[in-house]
Amino acid sequence: MTMTADKAQTGAQTRPQSSFGLNPQDELNDLRMSEKALPLLNHVKKFIVETVNPMSEEFHRLGEGNPNIWSYAPGQLECLEKAKDKAKAEGLWNFFLPNAETGEGLSNLDYAYIAVELGKNRMASETMNCAAPDTGNMEVLERVGTPEQKKKWLEPLLRGEIRSAFAMTEPGHPSSDAKNINMRATLVGDEYVINGEKFYISGAGDPRCKIMITMVQTSPDGPPNLRQSQILVPMDTPGVEVLGPMCVFGNPDAPHGHMHIRFTDVRVPASNMLLGEGRGFEISQLRLGPGRIHHCMRAIGSAEKALDLMVTRGLTREAFGKPLVQLGGNLEIISRARIDIEAMRLMVLKAAKAMDVLGNQEARVWIHMVKAMVPERVCEIIDQAIQMHGATGVSQWTPLAAMYTSTRTLRIADGPDEVHHMVVGRNELRQYREAPQDASLAAVFRN
Repeated sequence: MTMTADKAQTGAQTRPQSSFGLNPQDELNDLRMSEKALPLLNHVKKFIVETVNPMSEEFHRLGEGNPNIWSYAPGQLECLEKAKDKAKAEGLWNFFLPNAETGEGLSNLDYAYIAVELGKNRMASETMNCAAPDTGNMEVLERVGTPEQKKKWLEPLLRGEIRSAFAMTEPGHPSSDAKNINMRATLVGDEYVINGEKFYISGAGDPRCKIMITMVQTSPDGPPNLRQSQILVPMDTPGVEVLGPMCVFGNPDAPHGHMHIRFTDVRVPASNMLLGEGRGFEISQLRLGPGRIHHCMRAIGSAEKALDLMVTRGLTREAFGKPLVQLGGNLEIISRARIDIEAMRLMVLKAAKAMDVLGNQEARVWIHMVKAMVPERVCEIIDQAIQMHGATGVSQWTPLAAMYTSTRTLRIADGPDEVHHMVVGRNELRQYREAPQDASLAAVFRN
């Protein structure tokens, strides 16, 4: 063995063992759904097939040709509300809330299994009052809202009577680093006066959207992690001006929308502040863990739907004398899609279990891992399903184009891929910094 190889081997032996290695006795590796939640999962599956899927078809049929895309066509909301009433009557309501008094009291792991089913039909989540951004907003209000805030906003959200939005991203500032949030809220007497702009505010186009949880800067000269706050801003407050939608690949996603909003001398009572000035980042930690993997859970459901459409298309269409699945590398594409889905499922289940066992903060590396992995791979699977469908795949005749648009947006809107990889990579390096090092590795860290 050469000296170079010998040194390399010696160096490798001093490196720390990864904390993510498989431990047969580790509770994190028990990914079974609890027995108490299994009947609920089966109920959800049945409800989606028998109620949500037919309702969804009727809902979209009623909306065809609606001249005002920012309103609902006659009969659409009645169709949706009928399904929501049925879900509520059957106890299929507010799964996401861990508090048993207002939800099902599910663990993150149990909810992960259910959220995958919700992701197979975009309207399933709303039908059972588990749709973003309401889920994150309800969780924040549940945990930090005052009794008055809960009565005015949380209770109608829990009943599914109104919708909400979360206003954070700003057009003039790189919002992937939340310390850059710059929209000012200044305390004047017993009111906050808010000025600035937000964009990509999902759900703010819906006429049912009545309240925004808004990230603002209240202490520009304070410590970086204490400059931001979160405050409740009703949509009908004077000075709140919806300038228009931010289209995603040209799609306005009406009437839900991802809106560009200007705040001009918007005045809200000081009592609308959540938790207190300077606690915006603290509040974000309540929603970013569960909310981020909720998206990943639902995205896996989208991947399952895309694979189903891909295989069905491949088996029922022929070209050059063969079924599409037998042409080129399509069989391998299908195989890789299934393998990726199962790998993503296990990763998301383990992230959910880590949140249950370790808490959101300690589980943050797992959360970032799935957030970096899942949307990217789901995009690939949907893209392959589009290709299998040819021109139809990018048209309105299949849900694939809308599914791709939504999933591709997740790679930016819910924290860009690069940020998630940065967190995971730094955690990996931290293990080396904290372990005994040979001189050559120590020099690398010094430099």
